[in-house]
Amino acid sequence: MTLFRLDASIRIDGSTSREIADIVEQEWLASHPGDKVVNRHIGAEPIPATAWGNAVAAGATDEAARTPDQREAVALAKTLADELISADAILFAVPLYNYGVSQHFKTYVDLLLTAPDAFGQPFLKGKPVVLATVRGGAYGAGTPREGWDHSTPYLKRVIADVWGADLTIVEREFTLVGSNPALDQFTDAAAAMHAEALDAAREAGKALGALPNGI
Repeated sequence: MTLFRLDASIRIDGSTSREIADIVEQEWLASHPGDKVVNRHIGAEPIPATAWGNAVAAGATDEAARTPDQREAVALAKTLADELISADAILFAVPLYNYGVSQHFKTYVDLLLTAPDAFGQPFLKGKPVVLATVRGGAYGAGTPREGWDHSTPYLKRVIADVWGADLTIVEREFTLVGSNPALDQFTDAAAAMHAEALDAAREAGKALGALPNGI
């Protein structure tokens, strides 16, 4: 079996979304020793911002007349789609940035959806996907910034509703507690949220690893 993993954090060392994803991956590998993990880190190696426009333009251009940039964008879109379609399970690690979805992930989605195998259809229908997402502050019901998280609803809409995946979300809030003095009063709450997220990651990874071949 193959697990496809995508990281969108701009950090490698100290990334809190990566911490959760690492646990999910480890639990999956515990059930699939020696199986393949395919990695793409769009935070460290971003999808070119111009690729989407080139792919869209290519779709309206005869193949023989396409520019080298258009051909490259079309090929990359196909690669991105093939990575997801060929995987048995998928793991996304996507943090909240500035109240919205990571620009790296949005660029990835825009280009991916130009691929014929992904465009306009639930091309991941029923495929198990774990999303690890983290937020520096707290945005839950009753908090001063309730409703400010414009990333998680987008991620749910795209991965579950548009792509049709069987989505499990592991999330953690207050990741900036400990580095932002204004949040020091929430140290205990943040520690509890951290522990809960790690437990949820273990459970999600075990559930992902327990799925039979072909599911």
